[in-house]
Amino acid sequence: MGLGELIDAIKQRTGKPVALITNGALLYDSDLRQEAAKAEIVLPTLDAYDEASFRKINRPFGQISFERVNAGLIAFSEEYEGQLWLEIMLMAGINDDEESLSKYEQALKKNKYDRLYLNTPVRPPAEAEVEVLSYEAMNRAAARLGGISIDLLVSKGFHSEIEDDYEAILSIIKRHPMNQFEIRSFLESRNSQRIAWIM
Repeated sequence: MGLGELIDAIKQRTGKPVALITNGALLYDSDLRQEAAKAEIVLPTLDAYDEASFRKINRPFGQISFERVNAGLIAFSEEYEGQLWLEIMLMAGINDDEESLSKYEQALKKNKYDRLYLNTPVRPPAEAEVEVLSYEAMNRAAARLGGISIDLLVSKGFHSEIEDDYEAILSIIKRHPMNQFEIRSFLESRNSQRIAWIM
């Protein structure tokens, strides 16, 4: 079953909009773009702004090139009639400096999109040197790029009757994932002494 058939099958089972989350690596394929366009919302990533950043951040397999991936995203943004929401993953000291943000600005101008979300790693990354952005750095990037920070948004809905903080968190994440900001907020709401866990 192809992507378009899968989207059609989902639509037969629900009246809700279909969202497609993708790294966008294959959007250079015109047939795939047509299939992806069946979704009401498409959320591709735009983590890189040139070949060097593409190799460093995305570490693509084989012959996949930034030029090809970027051209596919631009073409899709011009053809697509639904909601296009782009996402950029920002990492401290890697792609959050002024030069990188300036290059992202230029890359974004080539795309027609409805929303821009800015993300930062909240789960343990593969490389030890990858670090999350501070609130200040993320706010600066969001203001500069006109984006919305999604991983610094904190859910206020976590609650547990379990007194031990560690056991309380374990009981919550068995049902619902929590990022580090949500864990910190949860511990702060309990006046916990264990906030240093996530510093």
